[in-house]
Amino acid sequence: MIPRYSRPEMASIWEPQTRFKIWFEIEAHAADALAELGTIPKEAAKTVWAKAKNATFDVARIDEIERETKHDVIAFLTHLAEIVGPEARFVHQGMTSSDVLDTCLNVQLTRAADLLLADLDKVLAALKKRAFEHKMTPTIGRSHGIHAEPVTFGLKLAYAYAEFSRAKERLVAARKEVATCAISGAVGTFAQIDPRVEEHVAKAMGLVPEPISTQVIPRDRHAMYFSTLGVIASSVERIAVEIRHMQRTEVLEAEEFFSEGQKGSSAMPHKRNPVLSENLTGLSRMVRAYVTPALENVVLWHERDISHSSAERMMGPDATVTLDFALVRLAGLIDRLLVYPANMQKNLDRLGGLVHSQRVLLALTQKGASREDAYKLVQRNAMPVWRGEGDFLQLLKKDTEVKKYLTDAEIEEQFDLGYHLKHVDTIFKRVFGES
Repeated sequence: MIPRYSRPEMASIWEPQTRFKIWFEIEAHAADALAELGTIPKEAAKTVWAKAKNATFDVARIDEIERETKHDVIAFLTHLAEIVGPEARFVHQGMTSSDVLDTCLNVQLTRAADLLLADLDKVLAALKKRAFEHKMTPTIGRSHGIHAEPVTFGLKLAYAYAEFSRAKERLVAARKEVATCAISGAVGTFAQIDPRVEEHVAKAMGLVPEPISTQVIPRDRHAMYFSTLGVIASSVERIAVEIRHMQRTEVLEAEEFFSEGQKGSSAMPHKRNPVLSENLTGLSRMVRAYVTPALENVVLWHERDISHSSAERMMGPDATVTLDFALVRLAGLIDRLLVYPANMQKNLDRLGGLVHSQRVLLALTQKGASREDAYKLVQRNAMPVWRGEGDFLQLLKKDTEVKKYLTDAEIEEQFDLGYHLKHVDTIFKRVFGES
């Protein structure tokens, strides 16, 4: 998590002051519940809130205490006692460190998910706007990087819209799955604390009680959360790579917005490079890098160990902050993307009509040619054009075997670009629910 790729709202979720504030709220809400149950004096719970609710926790002081205690939660509780006074002895009654740590982590992850969901909405809005703008802008579809058949640029953006719609659904589910609270004590048995305390804290913190914990909340929940972030990152990279290919000089069907005063190269003044989409590729790799440790964190010894802890201290902030930055950058990139329909048409025409080869093939079979013979007839006329020798339409018209099945008019009919776009409305209705 570095400032260059961090947005303040997301980064603030992971700041020490925020973490200690959440720790305090968990402890204070637990004290309220304990007071209602008669386990601690009600005045003690009130004092905890009164003296520390608006406190700014001294991070340096907590770090100083931790250097001696070698325990972060004890360091925090010691500092909290310095603020609250004698009534602090009633804090953390029957609780274990993981009750605080795990519940806090899940609060942070749900808050992060809320920001990421808002980011996805921005990406979806940008994709939808540009998809309808270029709904019928013809361009070449490519398979294996080679010209295949015509599509529209709007369809390319609709593909991405559908993918990010699924991403949003997955993140909503992942947020729900990770939004649990555990206040169950040393090995999750509630031996030292009433389950009603957990219920109270969960409700106060916007979570639900973990049905069964050990000393920790099960890490399969977190594995699913970070796996979801990894899949979203892959979707980011997929569209970023598409833009990088489209910006290549030999293609130049679209390119990133190039602002006034922007420089593309320290050496070559003419350069306009796809730096944003290349950056998104790199950031996506970093988000995905945390999926494997998240999966490995599921496996803990017995009721708990802390092999997951060090990884989570990095992956929580890094993955969410990085993806947050990437999604906002992607939304801006799509919103300001420069699109060149004339170049798209030029590339469509580049192979001299070969993009219509399948239509000719099918027309021949409809007129009685076997598929094998039809394929040979079309391919033998296509290959010279591939090598830059002649025009596909004219070669077909001159082929006596082709003419046994198709007239000149019937051959020409197969070269209608609009034929390929006749179901664009249908696809848009499936994706957007409107035409």
